[in-house]
Amino acid sequence: MSGTYVGMPSFPDAAHRATRDKQLRANLTRATHTIRDKRARAVAELEDWEGLRQAGKAIKDETLAHLDDYLLQLEAKVTEAGGIVHWARDADEANRIVTELIRATGQTEVVKVKSMATQEIGLNEHLAAEGISAYETDLAELIVQLGDDLPSHILVPAIHKNRTEIRDIFNRAMGHWGRPAPEGLTDTPADLAEAARLHLREKFLRAKVAVSGANFMVAETGTLVVLESEGNGRMCLTLPETLISVVGIEKIVPTWRDLEVFLQLLPRSSTAERMNPYTTTWTGVRDGDGPKQFHLVLLDNGRTQTLADEVGRQALRCIRCSACLNVCPVYERAGGHAYGSAYPGPIGAILTPQLRGIATDLDRSLPYASSLCGACFEACPVAIDIPEVLVHLRAKVTEDAKEHGGHRLERTAMRAATYAMTHPAAYRTAEAAAVRARKLIPKKVPFGAGKAWTETRDLPELPPQTFRQWWKETHR
Repeated sequence: MSGTYVGMPSFPDAAHRATRDKQLRANLTRATHTIRDKRARAVAELEDWEGLRQAGKAIKDETLAHLDDYLLQLEAKVTEAGGIVHWARDADEANRIVTELIRATGQTEVVKVKSMATQEIGLNEHLAAEGISAYETDLAELIVQLGDDLPSHILVPAIHKNRTEIRDIFNRAMGHWGRPAPEGLTDTPADLAEAARLHLREKFLRAKVAVSGANFMVAETGTLVVLESEGNGRMCLTLPETLISVVGIEKIVPTWRDLEVFLQLLPRSSTAERMNPYTTTWTGVRDGDGPKQFHLVLLDNGRTQTLADEVGRQALRCIRCSACLNVCPVYERAGGHAYGSAYPGPIGAILTPQLRGIATDLDRSLPYASSLCGACFEACPVAIDIPEVLVHLRAKVTEDAKEHGGHRLERTAMRAATYAMTHPAAYRTAEAAAVRARKLIPKKVPFGAGKAWTETRDLPELPPQTFRQWWKETHR
């Protein structure tokens, strides 16, 4: 596994390989079922859950409708508090800005707290190419980085690894990145956590620069908010002298009162907790407390074009809880890597093609990576109608294919159908021939595109007579 999603195969090809990995499927099934059961109990404790859900949806929709105003308000408040705001139109611009900011400090190492936006733009790989080492400090992200792997889940990036695999990664790789794993490391959770704590503590005490994301940005005060479970993020956000936060422009909420709603929705939907263990907020800089410099990089990277789509824009409501992943039968079997993006699962299937466009086979295939069962919509705490957006994007993929001539086999089939439908005699002859040969027609097509289609389903059985024959017999 390389450190980038670039050049990954389309979803069907990647999923085909993933579904044959029995260990991967066992790890995913155990983890997703555990999380979804705990979440269901946590949500059931609240009588007004549906009301909270609709409140979250309404706040996000109102914010997106006036996003330009709230972003300007945020910029003014961050600046007023001593921070510096940078605007990045795309991944290249964001990576360039962050690299220049780090170089200005004279440092060649940074610590990072979990950030989907930096995964989206490939920041770690860009920094490595520029001679800057970025150390992940979220435990799951650390496992992924040490294993030369890619995240496969929004909340639990190493969900595809079991404890024994994690122990082997620590033993093999920790020494190459800093303090090695302790002698005789076992695969018990306590020992693995202690090994990670010792390894990371060395990084926290040495780092002068940190890079973070943010779960929310409060426009009325210019405050950024990070929710996490381990405390590693708080160390990362408070100890270094310079903090650089890279955040998507849709992460904004207008007021602290609005934030209250999401601080109830997010923990229960993601980790099934009544409240989050570590919630860190920071507003600009303050003498003697926290980083001396704060830079906020506001990332567009396709979000503006997504906002312009009346159906697809609801994907920007996402609060990255991953509840949709944990109930998705497709994700459970295919795993996160098959989606070829920092955003796997149902939300990734609608968000990635909108952010990146549908120019590649991978991005065109993502809207079809779903059974349309609707479980993701039921689980979403901000009521994103993912099935609706999937169907909407499938129509876009189809229209785009038409503009480029369409699929060769589909064109041939449509021409044949058009001829038959406009020549009744030919249609009757074809019908009668099919009925006479019905016992000779196999249930599986042994070659061509039909072979792939019938690998997971049988051809429908033909009736013993055509509709015309039946009509003649019953309406004499």
